[in-house]
Amino acid sequence: MRLALFQPDIPQNLGAAIRLTACLGSALDIVEPCAFPLDDRRLRRTALDYGPAADIRRHSSFEAFRGASAGARLVLMTTTAKTSFMTFAFRADDILLMGSESAGVPAAVHECVDARLRIAMAPGLRSLNVVVAAAMALSEAMRQTGLWRGEEDDVR
Repeated sequence: MRLALFQPDIPQNLGAAIRLTACLGSALDIVEPCAFPLDDRRLRRTALDYGPAADIRRHSSFEAFRGASAGARLVLMTTTAKTSFMTFAFRADDILLMGSESAGVPAAVHECVDARLRIAMAPGLRSLNVVVAAAMALSEAMRQTGLWRGEEDDVR
């Protein structure tokens, strides 16, 4: 199970995604270009002390990302989808793709993904923070597939 960020706009969100994937034991793909300089020093600073625990792969373009992820199912989280992430059957080899904060993903990316999913929200509201949405979707996907690495549920 992997999380992919498409051309992220906000360095703090990238840092939160690094922390999220490190804590959940997932991997992170960064599809460049980013809207901010992403050198090794800045990546380390953005990741805080979670960088060493994170499995991060950088891709110079969407085409390079698709080539490196051949065979995996690409699942786009988008506000325009009809299918809820809660009813979708995830697979362990899925890559959850999140669009950029300002523009989502272009139509060409929408056309080549294997599934498009949404998170239901209150009427009149347009979107969640990209990493909040990623955390919701990734947690559900990992729960469904048995990839959750946290403590066992202790519900009484």
